[in-house]
Parts: sequence; structure tokens; C-alpha cells
Amino acid sequence: MILFTLSRGGRNGQAGGWDVYLQTHRVKEIPDRCGSIVSREESRTSRMTRKRRGRGTNAQQQQAPQGQRGGQRRALREPAAYAKTTGYESDVPHEKLTIAQARKGTPANRPVRVYADGIFDLFHSGHARALMQAKNVFPNTHLIVGVCSDELTHKFKGYTVMAEDERYDALTHCRYVDEVVRDAPWTLTTEFLKKHKIDFVAHDDIPYTSAGSQDVYKHIKEAGMFVATQRTEGISTSDLITRIVRDYDIYVRRNLQRGYTARELNVGFINDKKYRLQNQVEKVKETVRTVEEKSKHFVYRVEEKSHDLIHKWEEKSREFIGNFLELFGPDGAWHAIQERSGRVLQALSPYSSPRGSPSSSPTRRRSVSPDSSHMSASVSATNSSSLSSLSPPSSPASPSSRKKKKRASRKAVPTKN
Repeated sequence: MILFTLSRGGRNGQAGGWDVYLQTHRVKEIPDRCGSIVSREESRTSRMTRKRRGRGTNAQQQQAPQGQRGGQRRALREPAAYAKTTGYESDVPHEKLTIAQARKGTPANRPVRVYADGIFDLFHSGHARALMQAKNVFPNTHLIVGVCSDELTHKFKGYTVMAEDERYDALTHCRYVDEVVRDAPWTLTTEFLKKHKIDFVAHDDIPYTSAGSQDVYKHIKEAGMFVATQRTEGISTSDLITRIVRDYDIYVRRNLQRGYTARELNVGFINDKKYRLQNQVEKVKETVRTVEEKSKHFVYRVEEKSHDLIHKWEEKSREFIGNFLELFGPDGAWHAIQERSGRVLQALSPYSSPRGSPSSSPTRRRSVSPDSSHMSASVSATNSSSLSSLSPPSSPASPSSRKKKKRASRKAVPTKN
């Protein structure tokens, strides 16, 4: 880590970490890469020269593949060119190459011309991968792609989905293709190879049985001009057609929904009505699914909100109950306030005497004299005599009643001690 940090240079012409280290420690001579002793200035100059050389090398490395690949390199926005009917013409002599020579990048004055042919119906990723392998089989490759016509394809392989012009045009827009040969032969001949100056033929190495031959590339393999590519498993034109045939009803209904007529799809009246009814049923099912999803989402949101409301209500109720108990509980503030108010009222109000006492206050109590008691007794006797005079005459009193009256008069008259 220390050496790496010191070896980094500065920016904008400033001294780097290594130069700062040399200046700090006053080092005048240092060993170079070869071990010889050089001065500090010479070492710095050599490092700057190596950086400049390295930058030039990187720029050359970035520009070299563009100049070498395919000779006349086209822009990616332009489609590949069609091969001339007269064949390939060039002033550079065309010499036969071996696979070992081509892998080494020779010859340097021209690219290696590789040919790959096929039907390329419903052009898919399997086709593109095979062409990519053919393009990258050698360092400097010019890829020529031959496409067979509808006549040869229908004769030896079967009916195609795409017309020959559509297949030609699809190949011109593949990024790996440099040249397209229209109406390519089903079996390659020596004249065709010489006409287009073909060095090698690229195809998968599985024997291709067709046109009465066990392998149409057998003579190419024997001549040492065959380079093998790998097939992409899981996808082919036949597989795509099988998917369409297997799900025929689905694709017919799809195209009817997209506006195609039953005549264009070669569908009868009854099947047309059946497919349209199935489309309506699917629409209803889709609507029901959509409503169910929305209702589930709505119910979920309502439940979520209700849970939130219940949770908040529980929190508020606990808070309210706690506040109520804190205020009105046995140890609450309300009882303390009542006690204090009672004490204040008791301190402010006068002392009250008990009921039945002769006076309302102890300070007003006085002793009763004998004269006052005698006067009260005489007043009560006078009142009783007056009441008796007002009452109607009664029958003569009996001896017992007379005795009672005497006792009452005795009690009324106080005796003097």
C-alpha cells in the first residue's frame, strides 16, 4: 500500500507522491526498472515518456479492430449490402487459407471470407446466435450469408411463413452480417465458392440430410473449409410454428380482437361467432377479476383503517380513564381540593351551638335569678287560670282530681331556702 500510494502522480503538472517523497528525503539517484542507477530528473522524464507511449498504444488498440474487421466497415445504422450477381471482385489476390492461418489473423491485407447459408424463416435469436459465432470464429471476418429462394425451400424443405424478399431484408438488418446472397444454392458448388471468394463455410456439425444426400456439407468438410457453430436449444422456426398450431384458437381470437376479419383468417361463419362469443366471455371474466381485485383492495384498506381507528380509540380511552382516575380517584386532586375548601369554609364561618341549648353561643350564657324564676311561675299560673275560665263548665271534680291540682300548684310555687 505504501509503494502504491507513493507511485501515484499529481494532477495538472504538480508533483506526485513519489516526487514529494524524493524531495523530502533528498534522494538524488534511484534505480530504474533495469536496476541501473539514474538521477531523479531522468527517472521522472522516463516515466512521463512511458505514460505518453501507453496512451498512444491504447488509442491504437481501440482504432485497430475497426480498421481490420471486415475491410470496408459499414456504420451500424446502415443495412448489409446485397452481393453482386457477378460475384466478388477485388484487386487483392485471393489465396487459399487454412483454419490455423485464419485463427492467427492472416492474411493481414484482407479479411477472412466466411459463408453461412439457410432459410432464416421467422428470423429469431437462434439464427442471430449462429451468425454471431460465424462472425467471431476468426479475428478478422467478413460474413457472407446466403438465403435460399421460396422455390428451392418449398421444393426441398416445405412452405415458409415469410416470403423470400422478407427473409432477405431481415438478414440485411442483422448486425453480424456484412453481405447477403439472394437465391443461394441448396448445395454449394465449387463454382459458387470461387465466384464469391469464400474461404470457409460455417454451419452446425450435425449432418444435414436433404436433396438425396446424407450430408450436404460433406464435400466442404472433406476440403477442410468447414467451421462448426453451435445450435441454440429450445428455439427454432419449427418450434415457433408448433406453438401457433397448438394454440390456434387463441391466436385466431387474438387477431379477431385486433380487427382482422374472418375471411382474412380463413374462418367459417360458425367458428367466427364461436370465437367472438369466447372473446366476450373472456372480457366478462376479466372484468369480474378486476372488480374482485379492486374489492379485495378496498376491503383490505377498510380493515386497515378500522384497525387503526380501534387502536387510536383504545389509546385515547386509556388516556381518558387515566386522567379521570388521576382527578377523581381516592388519591386524586378533586378530593384534595374538597378537603382544602372544607378547611377554608370552617375557618371563615362562626361556631354553631348544638340544638336545644339555652343560647346560641357560650359567651351569651347568664345565670337565672330566683326572682325571675318566681315571676315565670306566676305568669304560667295566671295563664292556666285564664284558660280554665274560658273552658266550658265541667262536672264537679272528684277528690283525685283535686289532689292532682294541689300537687301541680306546689310544684309551680318555688320554695325559699
